[in-house]
Amino acid sequence: MSRPPADPPLTRAPSAAPTVGELSEEELLARVLPLLARPAEQVLLGPGDDCAVLAAPDGRYVISTDTQVQDQDFRLSWPSGVVTTGYDTGVKCAAQNLADVAAMGAVPSALVVSLTLPPQTPVSWPQDFARGLAAGCEAMGARDCAVVGGDLGAGRELSVTATVTGDLEGREPVRRAGAGSGGVVALAGSTGRAAAGVALLEDPRYRPGEDELLDALAQAQLRPCAPVPAGPAAARAGATAMIDLSDGLLRDAGRIAAASDVVVDLDAVAVAALAEPLAPAARLLGADPRDWALAGGEDHGLLAVFPQGVPLPGPFRAIGSCAPAPPGNGRTRPRVLLDGRAPHLALGHPVGEGWDHFEP
Repeated sequence: MSRPPADPPLTRAPSAAPTVGELSEEELLARVLPLLARPAEQVLLGPGDDCAVLAAPDGRYVISTDTQVQDQDFRLSWPSGVVTTGYDTGVKCAAQNLADVAAMGAVPSALVVSLTLPPQTPVSWPQDFARGLAAGCEAMGARDCAVVGGDLGAGRELSVTATVTGDLEGREPVRRAGAGSGGVVALAGSTGRAAAGVALLEDPRYRPGEDELLDALAQAQLRPCAPVPAGPAAARAGATAMIDLSDGLLRDAGRIAAASDVVVDLDAVAVAALAEPLAPAARLLGADPRDWALAGGEDHGLLAVFPQGVPLPGPFRAIGSCAPAPPGNGRTRPRVLLDGRAPHLALGHPVGEGWDHFEP
């Protein structure tokens, strides 16, 4: 199983000087691009011209984009005292983009990255970002994914936008809408760890460096590690539907349910097992770890549906089942259940539906 890059430590503060405002764009690129250079067969022309040129042996490719904005998707410092570095944001950029490609059953092939940097940003921040992006691709099994270009700009707040492409290798893409005949719902990776991590980072009761279990949860938020090779493995094994778990198990399972017109029934024992590693944070903060397991986002695991009787690829474990929605239920939004009941009834208390960027 891939592991998140653990260096530098969580509490390392960025260097104070020089700043990006003291360098020209060419000078800054000269410091950053060498940190991202890696040979890749699919790159016919890399950075340096107006566009890169990539080979597409399949004749098709998947493409996706994601943005991180300071104080919306990451913070430079947290109430717990943890400092977010460019390295953290680079790893997170890799995870959220690579996971989207993997969720289609494709192999990541190239990244284009745009950075918006306030002039007072230390030059060490984009350099650390480049190191984190490269380390994240390596740790998550996307060793052939190359950064082939991008853009630098100045602005009032830090933001990162990346576009990623992926090679289908001759297979059909695995969509959210393919689970109409039902099957086994399985998970590769984790869920709830990043949510427990952000709760710790937001709380002064968490003291980084004093408890390895809590530090690992905080790191799951700062540097998530997506099980990227599991996506193509699921496609080869016959997965009929798949999604990146970026917004929480309930919300993303609900997206498969809506797209496929099925009802997803999660196994309460499996959810409890997912919640068990979150117990140390739950005890400290007085929370129910099952809430994080069900509704917490940003772990970037992969949720897939496999036909009954198909052996699950190694990274996946069964966590439930799905079946076609009952006749006459066309106007009713397909549901996600927990042991056959609505989650709030099964848990005995309300549970959130997952992450929404525009939710108040």
